[in-house]
Amino acid sequence: MREFRTVKRIDNSRLVRHIEPAKQKNLFKTALLGGLVAVFFLFYIFQHFRCIDLSFALEDLRARQAKAAALNSELKLEIANLRDPMRIDVIARRQLGLTQPLPIQVREYEVPSGMQVAAVRFNRHARGQ
Repeated sequence: MREFRTVKRIDNSRLVRHIEPAKQKNLFKTALLGGLVAVFFLFYIFQHFRCIDLSFALEDLRARQAKAAALNSELKLEIANLRDPMRIDVIARRQLGLTQPLPIQVREYEVPSGMQVAAVRFNRHARGQ
């Protein structure tokens, strides 16, 4: 069986789809209104997720602040412990071998008068020190 193919050229250039201007205007209004509603919802959703993201960041910062406060209190306790005079005295006596000064090792000096102190200060200042 033989098949024949024929090519038939169809000219549709004269066919024009006519749209009424009122319908086209309504279509544009509906599309514009739908676009505005879509933009509004996208903006609302963006704000909502941004708020959730910021709440997570705030909780993270609060946890970091609590950690820093706990570390600060620990360090203050450690500083207070290290500054304890009894601890310093024990270290001085046991590790460094220091003892109480004997009465013969202590000398008391007279407190200089105000004029002598002023003269010493003036001499140091005049020399440029």
